[in-house]
Amino acid sequence: MAGHSKFKNIMHRKGRQDGLRSKLFSKLSKEITVAAKSGMPDPAMNSRLRLAVQNAKGQSMPKDNIDRAINKASATDGDEYQEVRYEGYGPGGVAVIVEALTDNRNRTASNVRSTFGKNGGTLGETNSVSFMFDRIGEIIYPLKLAMLMM
Repeated sequence: MAGHSKFKNIMHRKGRQDGLRSKLFSKLSKEITVAAKSGMPDPAMNSRLRLAVQNAKGQSMPKDNIDRAINKASATDGDEYQEVRYEGYGPGGVAVIVEALTDNRNRTASNVRSTFGKNGGTLGETNSVSFMFDRIGEIIYPLKLAMLMM
């Protein structure tokens, strides 16, 4: 029976899971690096770094990966990540603010602009919609719920 190897199924499933986990870990390590650069590299003295480390531990990120991300912030030859903020209007004129972490502003701007365009929205100028928002909290949807909404 061709195509029914248990071990190949396990291999492909594990490969897919490892890919998702790797993507999540790289996102978390970028956040830790930026938090460590924005303040002190000590989580006890830097509340943003402490929160980023807690989030990473909550996702079962290994301690050596967390330490490596913190040490990467003190190195001068590493990638320089920046926080960027884009504002625009979604379908139906809904105001949207997109916050991103990037090492290349131009690439991120074109990706955000194309995403707005493909989904019936437009990218606005700086402060075109931010006056309508107050930073109060963060809303996070579970992946299953987010996929159902699409």
